[in-house]
Parts: sequence; C-alpha cells; structure tokens
Amino acid sequence: MQTDVYKQLAQRLDEIPNGFPSTESGAELRLLAKLFSLEEAAIASVMSLKTETAGVIAEYAGVDVEQVRHLLKGMSSRGLIEARRNEGRLEFKLIPFVVGFYETQLPRMDAELAALFEQYLQDSQGGILHDQPAIHRVIPVGEAVPFDLEIFPYEKASQLLENARSWAVRDCICRVQQHLVGKGCDRPVDNCLSFALEEGAFGNSKVERAISKEEALQLLRQAEAAGLVHSTGNYRSGTSYICNCCTCCCGIMRGVAEFNIPTAIARSDFLAVVDADLCAGCGDCIERCQFGALSLPEALALIDEARCMGCGLCITACNTAALHLVRRPAGQVPLPPIDEDEWNRQRLQMRGK
Repeated sequence: MQTDVYKQLAQRLDEIPNGFPSTESGAELRLLAKLFSLEEAAIASVMSLKTETAGVIAEYAGVDVEQVRHLLKGMSSRGLIEARRNEGRLEFKLIPFVVGFYETQLPRMDAELAALFEQYLQDSQGGILHDQPAIHRVIPVGEAVPFDLEIFPYEKASQLLENARSWAVRDCICRVQQHLVGKGCDRPVDNCLSFALEEGAFGNSKVERAISKEEALQLLRQAEAAGLVHSTGNYRSGTSYICNCCTCCCGIMRGVAEFNIPTAIARSDFLAVVDADLCAGCGDCIERCQFGALSLPEALALIDEARCMGCGLCITACNTAALHLVRRPAGQVPLPPIDEDEWNRQRLQMRGK
C-alpha cells in the first residue's frame, strides 16, 4: 500500500513535460520515499503545474483543508513544490523532478540521497534525457565566438547575466552528488549561477548566496578557465540560471558521455573548425574537449562534427589561434523554443502526452 502511494506520485511526475520514467528496480520509488512522506506524496500526486489553492487541492485529495495546507507549506519549505501568491492568495503547484525539486535538495544532499539518485540514473539509463526537446542547451564560451560573428542574446552567457538585476551562486549539486558516491572530479563546486530580473530576488534564499553582477561574471570566467561547459534551459527567453559543469559529473551531460544519448543536451548553433596552417599539433584542445570531439591524426587536430557541441572550450586552450567557432549550416540545429511554455508544449507532444 505504501509503495502504491509513491507509484501514484511517480506516475504523476511522468505525466508532466520533463517526465520521470519508471524502472524495473523501483529505484524511482525509493528516491521519492527519501524526499516525501506518505502523506505528502498522496497530496503531491493530485497536483498539477497550474497553481491552485490548498482548498482546491484538498478537494482533489479528499483530505481536510487544514491538514493539506500544513503539508503543502512543509513541502514548499523544502523545495519539493512551489508556492506563490496570486491576488493575495497563497497557491501551490507541482514542479518537475529535473530541472526542479531535485536541484533544491542541496541542503539535504547526503550519502543516501546521492546513492539513490545515482541508482535511479543508472537503472533508467539516463531516463528523462532520451526525450526531446532536450532539457538543457550548451552556450558557447564568449571569447570563442569571433567578434564579427552575429550572436543572439540567448546564446551568450555574459549577456544573460548583464540583463539581470540580481544574481546568486550555489554549489553544483551534480558535483556534490558525485563526490558523495566517490566519483567526479576536482573542478570548482561553487559556480552554479542564478539570476533574476527583480532586485533582491535571492535575499531570503536558503540555497543560494546573493552576489553582485561583477562576482557572477568573474565566476563565469573562472568556470571557463576550469574547463567547465556553460548550459541553461533550452529556450530563448525566461532562462534564470547558468550551469557550469562537466561530462563526468553533470546529470544531463553524462547522458552524452556515459549513456551514449547524443541529444541528451542540445548543442549550440556553433561548430569548432581548425585552421590547418596554424595548428601546431600540441593536443591541448583534445584534453580540453568534454565530448571527445577532437583527435590528432598525423599531428593535426581533427574535429568530429557529430560530437562537437559548440561549447568553445577547445578554442580557449589553443595557443596558436588555430581553432575558432563558425555557425552551423542553417537548419542543422533546431531553433530553441521561444519560452518555457512552448518548451512544455513541444515536449509533451514529442512524448505523446
């Protein structure tokens, strides 16, 4: 009976665009049981992505409204659902697993939760990463894009930060999780950036530390220097974060490197190219590439276009200026959805929901 409650919640989470596929092992149910009490899971399983009052949700669940309100506030305080005020009323909505309530669990990430997440990722073989449009898209390193090449604001990490009015940083939950299971790398941890159009948006955050725009831009440069790939939500407007991660830790980029899902993350609209006359055959770019897109036959760098994600990190490692980014041929990379709502619609359609 207890398992049935978590199955209902898992099914509900799999009905929303991001998805939450089941596994034969039931790893997803053990993960949910770590985060939600039985009573909370029963309430969350009747919620939707639409904000609703505690009274409406109580009617769905057939539970006393005061009990539901207490449970909703508890889940909201732990980042499992979202609460917002609408015309003076407090309303609540379901949020996805990834990107969603998993990322808010940073203060509660321990060895048990890290192991449960790893088991789910392994047993589902990348799970949600198989569906399209991809959850994340790569943003190229700014200095890798030639100054005379047109680049749209949504393609430029520094521009996203410049357009904001408040900024924050948190530890990368992917690297924290991998360290707890005895894996990962020694790249910096504190560089997961959030930003908002409102001033003071992160003053009361329990997860993020408010920083200045200058600090955010500096962290972006430090991430590039450490060889971390920039990525964000796979839509053109309304993004609010920049992940700086790697293929050995990132729960999304591991889909490409570990589970052989080429579309696990959307590539940028750029492609690295080599100037054979300038290439010294040093191999620095090969070590820099996260996606195994470069090789060095006959002492000349060669790019596998199918594997190149257009992140531009290889350009920053080249001391002879032999590498640069160009735009891919028109239509080779799908235009990202205009916003999250359009992403949701496309994702549901592609999933046949």
